[in-house]
Amino acid sequence: MELALSSAIGVMVAAGVYLLLRARSFDMVLGLTLLSYATNLLIFTGGRPVVGKPPVLADGVAATLANYSDPLPQALVLTAIVIAFAMTAVTIVLAIRSRADNDSDHVDAGDRPLQAAPGEDPR
Repeated sequence: MELALSSAIGVMVAAGVYLLLRARSFDMVLGLTLLSYATNLLIFTGGRPVVGKPPVLADGVAATLANYSDPLPQALVLTAIVIAFAMTAVTIVLAIRSRADNDSDHVDAGDRPLQAAPGEDPR
C-alpha cells in the first residue's frame, strides 16, 4: 500500500509542477490544486492511518496508540482542505481579473505587445 500511495503522490506532484510551468492561468490553477491534493495525501499518510481504529477516545478502551489512530493528521488535512479551497478561489479571481485586464490567458501576458495610449511614449 505504501508503494501505491507514494506513487500516487509522486504522479500528482509531477502533474502539478508540469501544469504550473505552463503559460496559461487555468493550467496554473489546476497545477496548484493538484499540488495541494498531493500535500494533503502526504500529510494524511504520514500519520499512519489504521483501518478500524477510531481517532477519538472511547469509554472502556485503554488510551494507548495500539487502540487508536492519530487524529492530528486528520485535523491538519481538514484545515488544509479549507485553506486550499479559499486560495483556489482567490487564484481564480486573480486569473479572471488578469484575463480581463490583459485580454490574454497567458500568465505573463506576453503573447501581444503592450500598446501605448495616444500621445504616450511606447517605451
